[in-house]
Amino acid sequence: MTREEEKIIRIIDSHKDEIIAFASDIAGHPEPGFEEERTAAKTAAVLRDLGLEVHTDLARTGVRADWMEQDGPNITVIGEMDAIGCRTHPMADPHNQTAHACGHHAQLAAMIGAALALADEEVRASLSGSVSFFAVPAEEYIDADKRKRLKKEGIGFPGSGKSELIRTGAFDRTDIMMTTHVHMVPVSEDLYLGNPACNGYAAERVTVRGKAAHAAIDPWDGVNALSITSSAIQMMGLMRETFREEDHVRLHNVIRKAGDVINSVPDEAVIETKVRAGSLECIEHTMNMVNRAYEGAAYAFGGRIETEPLQGYMPIRWRKADQALIESASQLGVSFREVTEYDFNNACTDVGDLTHLFPVVNFTFNGFEGKLHGTDFRITDEEKAYILPAKMIALTVYKLLKEDAIQAKEIIQGFQPVFDREGYCRYVENSLKTETADSRKQEA
Repeated sequence: MTREEEKIIRIIDSHKDEIIAFASDIAGHPEPGFEEERTAAKTAAVLRDLGLEVHTDLARTGVRADWMEQDGPNITVIGEMDAIGCRTHPMADPHNQTAHACGHHAQLAAMIGAALALADEEVRASLSGSVSFFAVPAEEYIDADKRKRLKKEGIGFPGSGKSELIRTGAFDRTDIMMTTHVHMVPVSEDLYLGNPACNGYAAERVTVRGKAAHAAIDPWDGVNALSITSSAIQMMGLMRETFREEDHVRLHNVIRKAGDVINSVPDEAVIETKVRAGSLECIEHTMNMVNRAYEGAAYAFGGRIETEPLQGYMPIRWRKADQALIESASQLGVSFREVTEYDFNNACTDVGDLTHLFPVVNFTFNGFEGKLHGTDFRITDEEKAYILPAKMIALTVYKLLKEDAIQAKEIIQGFQPVFDREGYCRYVENSLKTETADSRKQEA
């Protein structure tokens, strides 16, 4: 190890109790997406105490801390702030019914630990570039009603915190993203290096319009919106055999409303439908199949549907483990394995959107038990969940930016983006345009 690397390890170890206390505090006060006021304030205070330039209220609750005076590439370290809705978790907030059952509090702690080390004057002086520490809001799914409210309150892309930050230009000075998470695929090793390919998703809220009638006296005069809904969902189930394994399609429905009273034919049903798949093209194709199921069921019963598209996440573009990650894990003497191009994560994250614009250097870590988003999720090893990832982030950033930032520049030069900011925003906006059944028939 270089002298600076040894100092990075020493600083993080000396602040171990502080980092663990921060993580415990965040875990004890979970907050939902775009509402992480306490989490943001706590994070901003710690970063401000390090002498960093802190910007707040980005995409409502986002916090970015920078030093930007050094020439060279910028690496932005991401920490996600929001908790997941999980009201039965033992640490769930009784009011907002969320809990940190996805490990975002561990990410934040790791980011803070890395900031403690990288903000050291000697370490900073050895870097040929700049670092930003960005606590971002709203990675977890935002339901349709909340999105509608957020849109009225000025959030342009209310489906995702990172998407809104892209839209507003908060990442315009970023050259490389650095992300981490607890393991999202089955991995027994301490670290999993690189970014496996990952599903993206699209969603929609569908309102089914029927016709009310007395359920006993004259049900034949009604059009049952629940029957239309049930028929459409059954058709979707029968479609599943046509989904190719290599496309990783997952299809979910939640019925938000299905009538008002039991003695009347339901005249309105509201459903949120979510389609996951491994490519933007397959997501679009499968969503078209879903819409045909809704339209066909409505036609059969004599009802109609209204469809409101909801912004999703883009699939993650696979990225192998960068050399700086491998070197850092080797120096720390922990068990690890590298991502292969055949690995796949069927879940979704808005990190996928980032991978379409930036090179994303990523790893995941152990130190927990239970299921992600489940009531049994809990941190079991604070060293592996908080301290080890802090060291990994700090050492990796150091390696990328040392010696005239050779490794960082190689990553930037070798990356081919799918979108720039303008093209990304245009794509998202086009995906949210409401189409009628008639317009889809004309295109077909």
